[in-house]
Amino acid sequence: QVQLVESGGGSVQPGGSLRLSCTSSKNILSIYTMGWYRQNPGKQRELVGFLSGTEAYNYADSVKGRFSIFRDVADINKVFLEMNNLKPEDTARYYCTVPVVGSWGQGTQVTVSS
Repeated sequence: QVQLVESGGGSVQPGGSLRLSCTSSKNILSIYTMGWYRQNPGKQRELVGFLSGTEAYNYADSVKGRFSIFRDVADINKVFLEMNNLKPEDTARYYCTVPVVGSWGQGTQVTVSS
């Protein structure tokens, strides 16, 4: 069973930045496409974007130009979600997943508020 663990969430003011990490217990992030999603209570999980190889794509329109997904060059089992110019509507619990494996992390909460 592959485990994914998200970290790096927290509370930040509008306009601030956070970097989330997704760490896997096995070497799957460098092999398979991975994705970041976010969700608020009572709402559907929303795709943030995918990373396949070194290419990130399918960013949600609401995060284009502000968020980026990329690998940790020092750790093949880690992927980052860099979030800049955060807005209150970015508040959500953020999850990483590897769809082909079917693994999801427990998520990390991001709260953007003044």
